[in-house]
Amino acid sequence: MKEQKAKSLPVIYPNAAGIDISSKEYYVSVNPGVANQSIRSFGSFTEDLELIASWLKECGTDTVAMEATGIYWVSLFLVLEDAGFEVVLVNAKHVKNVRGKKTDVSDAEWIRQLHSCGLLSASFQPDGFTRKLRAYMRHRKNLIEMAATHIRMIHKALEQMNIKIQHVIADVMGKSGQDIIRAIISGERNATKLASCCDSRIKAEKKESIIKSLQGVWKEEHIFELKQSFLLFQAYHEQIKDCDLEIQKHLTDKSGPVQNEEASNIIKPQSNKNNLNFNADAILNQITGTDLTAVFGITTTNAVEIISEVGLDMSKWPTVKHFTSWLNLAPNNKISGGKTLSSRIPKKKNNTGRIFKMAAFAIQRSNNWLAIFYHRIKAKKGAAKAIVATARKIAVIFYTMVKDKIKFNPIPVEQYADGFKIQQVKRLKRQAQRLGYQMVSV
Repeated sequence: MKEQKAKSLPVIYPNAAGIDISSKEYYVSVNPGVANQSIRSFGSFTEDLELIASWLKECGTDTVAMEATGIYWVSLFLVLEDAGFEVVLVNAKHVKNVRGKKTDVSDAEWIRQLHSCGLLSASFQPDGFTRKLRAYMRHRKNLIEMAATHIRMIHKALEQMNIKIQHVIADVMGKSGQDIIRAIISGERNATKLASCCDSRIKAEKKESIIKSLQGVWKEEHIFELKQSFLLFQAYHEQIKDCDLEIQKHLTDKSGPVQNEEASNIIKPQSNKNNLNFNADAILNQITGTDLTAVFGITTTNAVEIISEVGLDMSKWPTVKHFTSWLNLAPNNKISGGKTLSSRIPKKKNNTGRIFKMAAFAIQRSNNWLAIFYHRIKAKKGAAKAIVATARKIAVIFYTMVKDKIKFNPIPVEQYADGFKIQQVKRLKRQAQRLGYQMVSV
């Protein structure tokens, strides 16, 4: 009986390296044929990262794979990228270790083996412009969330003093609300005088309710809490304005001189206080070659957020199906034996997909074909599925506009409704034929 030789996977990248990352140590594995000690441990200081790059060059490494572990990979990724290596950042779920004892050494070697055989797919990494814009936009989002924390503390302090102004006017942090809070902090306690801080457009009947709501139980400790929370809220909004200036400068550096400078200086009335503090429409049009804000549900701020996450190069996703799958907006079909076992979308965070879902949620009260599509899916499968399906539609439109540099051409509502009726009639005819009946138009 002939002995059968064990078949092994072909080695595609013989000069590959694998790195296991932690907060304090990096374990680096290279091809055992090029170094006596193929796995080495390094520290996490900058000089250690430079030592890793120099050692990999000595070993003739040309491509490196590493896990996306928290934020600890960022510095090493940038150092290796600047050193000229092809760096592959992979999802930790894709490099689960084999059976047996799990150690950092075995993890590094396992990553190297998988990468050398071409079994690891690289996660999306943006270019320099997108990476910088992403850092600004994510930092801006954190500032907004921290400012929102102090708004909640302001509400708490007012409630403790039995000031019910938040139940009478629409927005406590609007102009009238902030003027009232400033007056309270300054020492004013007369409800009538506090109510006079409100905007003159407020009706007289409502002003009576405002006066009643401003008759509080004044305690020094609650006023102190209100004062500090309000000052911190203002401080965060000043930082947001500074952040917006950096974002504007970065976008302008990419776009160059704006052709219609007068239009770019016009600040449009904001429907949301968290929108950018400058008019980015003209800059965006020049960068992308199209008007992304024409898409239903996408505001200027949303458009900048999406670009900060995906960049301007859509060729990184071969087709729109790859793009929507990466956004976690496509069904995750699991097929076995020719049957679909599950199409449940996996629970994973994707910042860009979240923005498209927000856009889909915003259009449900609009009068356009996407809103009709949303309500049709909602009636059939529920609101959650309708938001995902509508978000996918918006993502497809975005991908096509940015890739092909074309304008948004919405379908008229009547045309979309008529097209859906035609589809319904065709479906009913097929059902009638299967049941042995024939549809007759009346």
